[in-house]
This record gives sequence, structure tokens and C-alpha cells, in this order.
Amino acid sequence: MRRFRLLDLRLFLCTTLCVLHIAGAISIHSPQRSLTRSVQEDVLFSVHFTCRGAPTVQWTFMSGAVSRSIGAWRPGAAANITLDYRERVRPYANGSMGLSDLRLQDAGFYVVSITEATGNSRDSGFVLKVNEVIYEDLQYLSVSGAVLACLAGLLMLSMWLLDRAYRRILACRRRRPAPENGETELQPL
Repeated sequence: MRRFRLLDLRLFLCTTLCVLHIAGAISIHSPQRSLTRSVQEDVLFSVHFTCRGAPTVQWTFMSGAVSRSIGAWRPGAAANITLDYRERVRPYANGSMGLSDLRLQDAGFYVVSITEATGNSRDSGFVLKVNEVIYEDLQYLSVSGAVLACLAGLLMLSMWLLDRAYRRILACRRRRPAPENGETELQPL
């Protein structure tokens, strides 16, 4: 009895896979759909698809009211990447796309469309979050702190030098002979 259930399950799976293969079903697999990177890092939108024939892979970026095409290619053929992304996009034959030197504006929703020659198509989406690099702010703060510390040091040094000069002036005045017998020097008018 158990053999028949296992045999029935195998037969069902084989039949389903054959029907999907004959019907030209496209499947897209991705290990991660939500990605977080920092500014100036690289990201890989990893996908693997199965379909019949040589499909066209097309990537699109969407963010708020903005929607723009990134590029399209066929596995084994030259890629047609738009001018905005030409220097930063690396297409792969399995449908994956690498995007280098991330900017804050790159945060958004990325859609990959796999289209067969028969017209069948399937889409899959990715969310990319781009974080600002915090250490740049820390560098700014450390440089500002160092400049302020130098200014404070210069002010303390100048105060010390002025204090020394004041004390010497007082010492010189004390060494001067005092007028004798209460005589006072008169100044001419």
C-alpha cells in the first residue's frame, strides 16, 4: 500500500512537471528579495530562471513616481543597458544583475521580467534599501573636534604668555625707586 502512494506521488510530480514544461511555464527563483547596502557598495540581484528557449531578461527600476528601464539582454548575447546605468550594471546569463557604486537614489523596487519568444512572461521584484555611510559623519566630527582643540590650546597658550608678561611688568614697577619724602612729580601741562 505504501509503495503505491509513493509511486502515485512520483507519477503526479512527473506529470505536473511535464505539463508545466510543455506549457512553457517560466519560474524565477531568488535567494533574497529584500537587500540592504550602504552608499558606494555593490549589490547583486541574484536570480535563476527556468523556461523554454532563450528568453529576454529585462530589468526595471521603480521608486515613487519614477520608473525607468535599466536594460535588457538575452543569455549569451550582448546586453542593451541604458545610458544612466551603463557604467554601473553588470548583466549575467542566468538573469542576475550586479549594480556597483550605489547611491541614495538607487533605493527602491527592482523588477526582473523574463519573456519567452512565445510571449509568455513572468516578473519578480526586489526591494533595495541604501543606507548613508555613517563614518563620514564621524570623520567630520573628529576633524571639527581636532580644530576646536587646537584653537583652545592656542588660546590657553596666549593667556599664559599674557599672564607672564603682566607679572614681569608688575615686577619691574615694584623695582623702581619710590619717590622720597612724599615728593610727588608734577607733570607739565
